[in-house]
Amino acid sequence: MNMHNGSVLVVEDDKNIADFLKASLVSSGYAVELVTSGRKAISITADTQFDVILLDLGLPDIDGIKVLKSIREWSEVPIIIVSARIEEAEKVEALDAGANDYIAKPFGNSELLARIRAVMRMYEKVSNTSEKADETFAIGEFAIDYAKRKATKNGTSLRLTPIEYKIIVFLSQNAGKVLTHDAIIRRIWGEDYVGDGQILRVNMANIRRKLEDNPADPQYILTEVGVGYRMVEPEEFSAG
Repeated sequence: MNMHNGSVLVVEDDKNIADFLKASLVSSGYAVELVTSGRKAISITADTQFDVILLDLGLPDIDGIKVLKSIREWSEVPIIIVSARIEEAEKVEALDAGANDYIAKPFGNSELLARIRAVMRMYEKVSNTSEKADETFAIGEFAIDYAKRKATKNGTSLRLTPIEYKIIVFLSQNAGKVLTHDAIIRRIWGEDYVGDGQILRVNMANIRRKLEDNPADPQYILTEVGVGYRMVEPEEFSAG
């Protein structure tokens, strides 16, 4: 089997969809492992390293969100939710639990492959590149220790997902500068990302809920309406 594009675990109990996913991925050069239950997904992920996981939420034994949370306890492997559930609350829950992306059924083969390439590129970039020009960053009660990959407020660790952490690192490294929605999406999800900006808005809402005293009146990450986001500089925060 041609494995040069990487390995994919498909967690899907619908045989027609599973067969479509496997055929599409294999023909595009991916090695594919297919499982039909949440328990099997957790078990095989603990023993085998995959490059990407495609995870259905509606599994017969364990809800996909629980599977996602379980895998995130030990692994940052890119996980793309593949689901017929399209309500924003479902997407928020999945992204908050650590999903890298969310693609709603039905979808085209080219979109699926583009999403996979994007999350793989993002993961490779983060894994191979040092995130720190300085070792730490601090504004007010908020601080990031780049070496330890840890963000805190008032000395308490913020429970950020891998994606949320990458976003605040990017913003902190450009404090004072307005970063456009497109610039953030390209940096975090990769040049090939083909989704809309909702995934960024959802992640940013989650970040503010965890970071800000009042998410509706943020102090650390400001919205530049119609443009993007800006993390305030330490001097600006102190002055405010």
